[in-house]
Amino acid sequence: MSPARSDASLSRPTRRTFALLSPLFLAACVSQAQQPYEVAYHGPHVSAEYLAMYGERPDEAHPLPATDLSEVDPQFLRRIVAYPTPERPGTIVVDTDNRFLYLVLQDGKAIRYGIGVGKQGMSWRGRATVKRKAQWPSWTPTAAMIAREPARNRPWAGGMAGGLDNPLGARALYLYQGDRDTMYRIHGTSEPWSIGKSVSSGCIRMFNQDIIDLYSRVPSGTTVVVLNRGTLSEPEPGEEGFDEIPAPPDDI
Repeated sequence: MSPARSDASLSRPTRRTFALLSPLFLAACVSQAQQPYEVAYHGPHVSAEYLAMYGERPDEAHPLPATDLSEVDPQFLRRIVAYPTPERPGTIVVDTDNRFLYLVLQDGKAIRYGIGVGKQGMSWRGRATVKRKAQWPSWTPTAAMIAREPARNRPWAGGMAGGLDNPLGARALYLYQGDRDTMYRIHGTSEPWSIGKSVSSGCIRMFNQDIIDLYSRVPSGTTVVVLNRGTLSEPEPGEEGFDEIPAPPDDI
């Protein structure tokens, strides 16, 4: 884990600084998941480790640009935290109220990721299993979405292929209870400003770099616990993350 840094060593990166640093960290961003950090930021400042962690992913099927961290509250960046829980290591815990997702580790710790929670994400709680994983998943708007915003969604009635503009982002985890699809998704997003917020659509969205990291750490069959302490909202059919077409085979 990275040692704590002093205030003097942590200066807020500008876009120009970020552009200069990106090539230096390119090798660290390729081919394997990067480790989170126990202390990698302090106050409003973002460390060099985070510039690498959320940097470009040129090796992706759709080369992924760096996340602009200037739009992000640092508390929602990936890090290891103390997280005492009765859940077994390897379990995913989604805390919709506080906008965090935890991957439980040994010794009372967890990797904590920031999330954005859409309307569908506030309409369900319980235990489920990751039954399907997809890289750069396709997305199909439902009839309700097309009726509500025909100009925006009708062009994709036959499905939108995976890519940078796809609402499901770089990866998606599909949650089931037995053989029943809960219609609950954990997926990426190209809208970093939405992390840590309640957003208008979708289930549980993460930074693309974070969903890539989580995807690499959890196999199919992983238990997911969704905590939702408030009143469940009525599900609104046809939000992002909900396919009308049959799901394609597992992509793992």
